[in-house]
Amino acid sequence: MNYETIRVEVADHIQTITLHRPEKLNAFTTQMMNEMIAAFDESDRNDDVRVVIVTGAGRAFCAGADLSAGARTFELSERKDRAQPKTGADGRPDYSDEAIRDGGGRVTLRIFKSMKPVIAAINGPAVGIGATMTLPMDIRLASSEARVGFVFARRGIVMEAASSWFLPRLVGPQQALEWIYSGRVFNADEALRGRLVSKVLPPDELLPEARRIAREIVDNTSPVAVALMRQMVWRMLGADDPMEAHKIDSRGIFERGRSADVREGVTSFLEKRPPNFPDKVSKDMPAYFPWWQERGYK
Repeated sequence: MNYETIRVEVADHIQTITLHRPEKLNAFTTQMMNEMIAAFDESDRNDDVRVVIVTGAGRAFCAGADLSAGARTFELSERKDRAQPKTGADGRPDYSDEAIRDGGGRVTLRIFKSMKPVIAAINGPAVGIGATMTLPMDIRLASSEARVGFVFARRGIVMEAASSWFLPRLVGPQQALEWIYSGRVFNADEALRGRLVSKVLPPDELLPEARRIAREIVDNTSPVAVALMRQMVWRMLGADDPMEAHKIDSRGIFERGRSADVREGVTSFLEKRPPNFPDKVSKDMPAYFPWWQERGYK
């Protein structure tokens, strides 16, 4: 696919997605939404990709939604780039209509379903959707120049991109509510104290650190095991009893225990050499995957 608002590069088994509207501080648009979803589709299909890194071009990560449409930016009925929702007999919008879905949420839900680990390298301001798109990413690193803001209340709108699900799970409800109630923009050190990011680094060390973490995954781990565990951790956040985790753990141990990857993992350890895992995410996921669809989850 030819991308215009992002840049996609694959090297050393790492796919780097760079938000690329630097003249607009990488502000989010419908086109960027579509291109990001396509890039994650591409990474899932490509067994050569083991880890995805997301960063921004220029001095920003993503300054939020593109507000160039002015006061009517968030009024869908005025948007020419979006389908309009159906209305019922009473003239009210059909809230179940696909057209009403939030664009940021489409991106975060696609990232949530990723088969590959995702690392956010937050190189500068990350505001609104620029902050919330990082929440379903697995590891968030921030430059010391990064600034983060969940500014929705200051624009008269509500939090989006499924962040009401992700943010409290990552930082706890008390911290989440302080940030979203105030809508203030805060620095990288506060993001670290609040557990939103795992590390704050000098700007020139940000991408090297993201790549170092990615290389550790690439060089030492089974792609199928990582893909399974990524979904195990995220999906179990909504489980109502640890028995649900036990069921999935047990299936995983049973299925993976008889796999070529496990034989290679044990043998390479005993022989004191790097592993060379043969199983592929594209064709060797166990038969019980995706298990959550048994209960109607999508």
